[in-house]
Amino acid sequence: MSSKPPQPPQFDAVNKKDVRQVRQPLQEQSPSVNIHRDAISLRNWEVPSEQFQEQMRKKAVIDCGWGRVIFAHTFDKLEQVAKALQKERSGSRDLALYLRDPHVLLASAPQELFLDPSHTFRLNLNDLQPLKLPTDIVIRRARWKKDAKAMKRLFLARHMVPVEEDYVLEKAESNTVFYLVAEHKPTKQIVGTVTGIDHSSAFNDPEQGSSLWTLAVDPQSPWPGVGQALISYLATFFAERSAKFMDLSVLAENDGAIRLYEKLGFHRVPVFCVKRRQNPINEHLYTQDEAEERLNPYARIITNEARRRGIGVEILDADNGYFALMRGGRRIICRESLSEMTTAVAMSRCADKTLTAGIWEKEGLRVPRQQLAGTQQANYKWLRQLGRVVVKPVDGEQGKGITVDISDRADLDKAIELASQFDERVLIEEYVTGEDLRIIVINGQVVAAALRKPATIIGDGILTCKTLIEKQSRRRAAATGGESSIPIDEATIDCLRAEGYSLEDIPDPGEPIQVRRTANLHTGGTIHDCTASLHPKLKAVAIRAAEALSIPVVGLDLLVEDPSRYAYALIEANERPGLANHEPQPTAERFVDLLFPQTASDNSPE
Repeated sequence: MSSKPPQPPQFDAVNKKDVRQVRQPLQEQSPSVNIHRDAISLRNWEVPSEQFQEQMRKKAVIDCGWGRVIFAHTFDKLEQVAKALQKERSGSRDLALYLRDPHVLLASAPQELFLDPSHTFRLNLNDLQPLKLPTDIVIRRARWKKDAKAMKRLFLARHMVPVEEDYVLEKAESNTVFYLVAEHKPTKQIVGTVTGIDHSSAFNDPEQGSSLWTLAVDPQSPWPGVGQALISYLATFFAERSAKFMDLSVLAENDGAIRLYEKLGFHRVPVFCVKRRQNPINEHLYTQDEAEERLNPYARIITNEARRRGIGVEILDADNGYFALMRGGRRIICRESLSEMTTAVAMSRCADKTLTAGIWEKEGLRVPRQQLAGTQQANYKWLRQLGRVVVKPVDGEQGKGITVDISDRADLDKAIELASQFDERVLIEEYVTGEDLRIIVINGQVVAAALRKPATIIGDGILTCKTLIEKQSRRRAAATGGESSIPIDEATIDCLRAEGYSLEDIPDPGEPIQVRRTANLHTGGTIHDCTASLHPKLKAVAIRAAEALSIPVVGLDLLVEDPSRYAYALIEANERPGLANHEPQPTAERFVDLLFPQTASDNSPE
């Protein structure tokens, strides 16, 4: 075993043309190796001796922005740890780690504290080996406003407590807390972040430890290996600072993350974490509600917001997303974002795409030309008139049965046959070019807007298109609670063929390949927020479109040249839009404001 840790790359190092090598943790080290005979041991987990206790800085508490890490073993008495936890700020999440007697602390305040259902994993930093990083991914310290803003976006997208932008900038030169970001160099997009704490700097740690916190990777990112690269880079950095190990805490149910950590050489250690009950952020960690756990992300984002406000939640049918919200004498049944406030008439208008288009056209809003599929001769005539068409079922959702950009008779016949499997009425619509824009309107206000992009894979020069699709599909499923995946079906094969590839071809490194024609999220599409840049006239169009349908909550699909320009075509309306897809925009907040206006906060839109 090497006595001196290898030299790591410095922050802000730029990747070479193909790959950059940093040290990867070796596979699990022997747990019988002691860090120090007087310090906490990997073998027998002794408590630090009085001599080492004296060396440690007392009552060490490190504020990371999202909450405070309370290093419990630096406190003389458990009562002091409990008092430190009681000082938790509203909206943040504190935790106490390295407790000598967690059971005794819990027994002293059972109504206020609970044992976090997480495992602690440790990585021995004595030996690290080379690791190939993703091409064009640069890892560096967060320094600028755009970095802090991107970090906040990533935390919210991953349902984590965010760090305020100013606080990130304050810590840009900290010698204790380190915020790292992963940047895709060609696009300058921040696609991941991780936080590290140097224990030696934090409390003069005799064990020379470190810890990893708040690892978050953009759920929309098509680039694999970002999380692994952030972990390994941080480990390398701490090794150079003479740290002997790096710890992290992960929920016991997070099997995917645990597999990654074990792959990188982390192993379980008997370290426990305690948190406060009087914090709505923590409630799901110590309450057992099997029905609510089965809710999909689109329902859960609403029930979580309701509980945060003290609104009662009753799960009626978890598998289908039905629940009731109750406050005072008011009880409203919802199916995800569809509530009793949406009338049957409004819902039927959205369900029938021809009816929707007709209403909008009468309002003077631009819609593509369309007609119902009829005889083969009539269909071919319509195709000749339009040149390029889209075929879809009249009543359909989640992109099922849709075929876009058809210009050939044989393809038209095949597309009509596919659409008829979902509705006997089939629509042939003018093909309009542009980007797919989804706008969420709630209670007459535009709450969110996002561009939806079709599923895309990135070549690595090693894996086939089929394998890349499968890996990207698994990442999308993990990021969306199983709501998004890329099917390998005839539509995917046709799209690949149009791009010049087959399932067995191996694309060049960095080569982007679109594998679906539609941008539907359920077939692997990604969504990219553009609320801030939405043209004011497009906002007005969306509000008019919702008012014309007399619907209080709606997701509108448009095709646009650019969301910042006033050029559009309205395509369809969704009466049950997925609010979880638009975080960090406050879609759930505005939905609950609509149902229970007396609970609305002062930051609601005017």
